[in-house]
Amino acid sequence: MSLWNEFKEFAVKGSVIDLAVGFVIGGAFGTVVSSLVANVIMPPLGLVIGRVDFSKMAVQIGTDPKGGAVLLKYGMFVQACFSFLIIAIAMFAIIKMINRLRRAPPPALAAPPAPTKSEELLGEIRDLLAKRA
Repeated sequence: MSLWNEFKEFAVKGSVIDLAVGFVIGGAFGTVVSSLVANVIMPPLGLVIGRVDFSKMAVQIGTDPKGGAVLLKYGMFVQACFSFLIIAIAMFAIIKMINRLRRAPPPALAAPPAPTKSEELLGEIRDLLAKRA
């Protein structure tokens, strides 16, 4: 089998295509969540905390050779942490919903099997012994 045919067989498998679709949708989802955090969640949170703009929070740790400030932008890190938290919660909810849908319904309770001939005979003997006592 040639290398090209092996690659075609690998690439056309359903799991590889599903992975590619999931990767593309995940990237788009990440962009949406980043926008949600940066533009919707962080501004009101900064306002509640005291008119703080997280994206501009930084500490100057020095200057570069051209005289520009070298900044440690921890505010952007805080935004990234919020983005991660929201994505993790959303993925947890999605996976939990999928698992609930995948869970097989409980099997219906079947009627107990009919007693065998020896069980019937033992039952009759038990009944006769009970009458004697």
